[in-house]
Amino acid sequence: MFTRNWPRHLLCLSLSLPLGSALACGPDFPMRLLDNRGQSLAELPEGNFRFEISRFGHAVAGLKNVTETAYGMDAPDYAEQRDKAEQAGLTAEQQVLVKQLRSLTDVHQVEIQGASLPDELTLYLAGAVAFDAGEFGLAAEYFQKVLALPADQRALRSTWAAYSLGRSLFAMSSEADAGSELLAQSRKAFEQTRQLSIDGFSDPLELGVASLGEEARVARTAGDWNSAIELYATQNLQGSAVGYTSLKLLMADLAALPEDQLAGLLNGKPVQQLVTASLISRLGWSFGDQPPNELKLIKLLQNSTRGSLDNADRLAAVNYQQGDYASAKAFLEHAGDGGLAWWLRAKLAVREGDKNAAAAAYAKAAQAFPQDESWGERRTPDWDFETLQPKCRVEGESAILALQRGDYLQAFDQLYRSNGIYWPDAATVAERVLTVDELKHYVDTQVPAPPPLTQEDRDNYVQLPVAAKLRNVLGRRLLREERYDEAPAYFDNADLQARAKWYGQLRNEAESKWWPTKRAFAYYHAATVARFDGIELLGYEMSPDYATFGGNYSLEAPELKVGLLMAEGEVQRQQATLAQPDERFHYRFVATALASKAADHLPHSSQAFASVLCKASSWGTSLQEQSAFYRRYVEDGPYVAWAGDFGHQCQDPDFQSADKRYVTQVTDAARSQLHPYKKPLQIGGVIAVTAAALLLINRRRRKAR
Repeated sequence: MFTRNWPRHLLCLSLSLPLGSALACGPDFPMRLLDNRGQSLAELPEGNFRFEISRFGHAVAGLKNVTETAYGMDAPDYAEQRDKAEQAGLTAEQQVLVKQLRSLTDVHQVEIQGASLPDELTLYLAGAVAFDAGEFGLAAEYFQKVLALPADQRALRSTWAAYSLGRSLFAMSSEADAGSELLAQSRKAFEQTRQLSIDGFSDPLELGVASLGEEARVARTAGDWNSAIELYATQNLQGSAVGYTSLKLLMADLAALPEDQLAGLLNGKPVQQLVTASLISRLGWSFGDQPPNELKLIKLLQNSTRGSLDNADRLAAVNYQQGDYASAKAFLEHAGDGGLAWWLRAKLAVREGDKNAAAAAYAKAAQAFPQDESWGERRTPDWDFETLQPKCRVEGESAILALQRGDYLQAFDQLYRSNGIYWPDAATVAERVLTVDELKHYVDTQVPAPPPLTQEDRDNYVQLPVAAKLRNVLGRRLLREERYDEAPAYFDNADLQARAKWYGQLRNEAESKWWPTKRAFAYYHAATVARFDGIELLGYEMSPDYATFGGNYSLEAPELKVGLLMAEGEVQRQQATLAQPDERFHYRFVATALASKAADHLPHSSQAFASVLCKASSWGTSLQEQSAFYRRYVEDGPYVAWAGDFGHQCQDPDFQSADKRYVTQVTDAARSQLHPYKKPLQIGGVIAVTAAALLLINRRRRKAR
């Protein structure tokens, strides 16, 4: 059972409790904008920290992005990766010697034993051995010697030496009096690393990008938070996960600072941007709970940005999320024409009751957001999931206003264009709000049939394209509305099309055949199709059948009630398209109704009559219907051997034998009525036959005379 009032994570935690039986967690359900329309329009979803930090920082021209994942289950061990890279470009003899020198601990032995190697290899290995031994000053000297070689003599180890020099100088800074000077030299070494990588010197370990993070650490140590943030942001832009992770850690360090120190740092634009990105993204929130120090951050950020024109749309978003709508509106005066700015203006217009201004702002927001902008995955307070693409979300919210003013096709189109993100909402409008002809015209003109999935795709549970889903919705709706000839072509594969055609043929024959048994045959087999193929041929995509989940789960349906965001016209349309009956698995009730009609056309004394009622009672509708079928059998049906397990063990109906019962049913009934008068009737019969014979003899004698 799915309890929407409990957070999903609490339900899942029950798996770890020492209970007698474990409770399984249900699936992740997609967010539905139409469930709580006021909430959908009022809330500004949290942003995505990865996306937000990608907005600041600048990629280094000429520096290649990383190709390896720095951290992850598939990432190679760094030492293993380094050893492999050190072997590249060397002869077999050199590879053996380099590996041997790596194992030494005496720097001078490295120089002696590596005398046959090129100078850049020997000097670099000596520096590396000194670094591993903690002799950072000596290591720095060797790395500087590598960089002092002519360019054509250090093609393999230039970037390595510059990167390692930077690390050596940074390590020395914590132990030297002139720490700040060493930090400055360390930063220059890392800058040189990037330039050497850009200039084409060998960089198999992608140290050019790694140097950004190393330099950021140096800057942070020197108290230059702004440079550190910019460098980490650039590293993130160059494709390194280290930049993203480091900014998260840096943000945690900022939040832990005393207020007076943090207030001073917030005067810097990069710090201000990072804090804003964190607040918009709700970084550090846990299951909807706000971190305890976030209110401090918000207060300090607001104080530091009063009168600021930089980052105004993001600052407006932070204030809107905190319920400070006046400040949000003030920032929006300087926020320009970006998508987020117009989205916030639309929300503020809704709050003020100006739906025309809101609709116009939503249209501008949808136009301003790039089609491919994505803020990643998020969880709603109800623990539903949403793939947040701002352009699609803006159009989805705009669809709520379109429904309210009666622009039903526009609303559907805006939801459908989300390409499945808001499919439950699009499906609801398609099968409950649009008329079947409106939906059919839209599909015929704008939704061509996509190629059907292959059997391999189906075996691998590949999802249907949203276009195929919509065409299936139309096909099922046409069958429900008894437009049998039009429906089959809209189903997504030949098998469904054939079954839809068979169902329509049976329904037509059930009404057109003149012989009762033929009609019963058609009704019964249409009933079996409805029962066992109903989810695919007749089911509602959403309430009450939830074909979108294969019928395996159901959700709470919102109340149909005229209100501020649901006009009377929409309510009337939705009421007119309610499932009949409005019960989960409604097609099972359709099946039992058809089976009941089949029984109406069968002789009550036939095996087929008993069998049809028995089958229908087993189709899982309701106890009331099951009892009604059994009662009808007991009152009108014949004795059958399997009656003791009625509704569980049923024979298939024998329609051919049922034809004979039309005659025998009448004669059997007459025989039953006359049974008490058997002997008098037999005597009377003999007398009648004798009298007839005498009369015939007399007539012949008269003719003979």
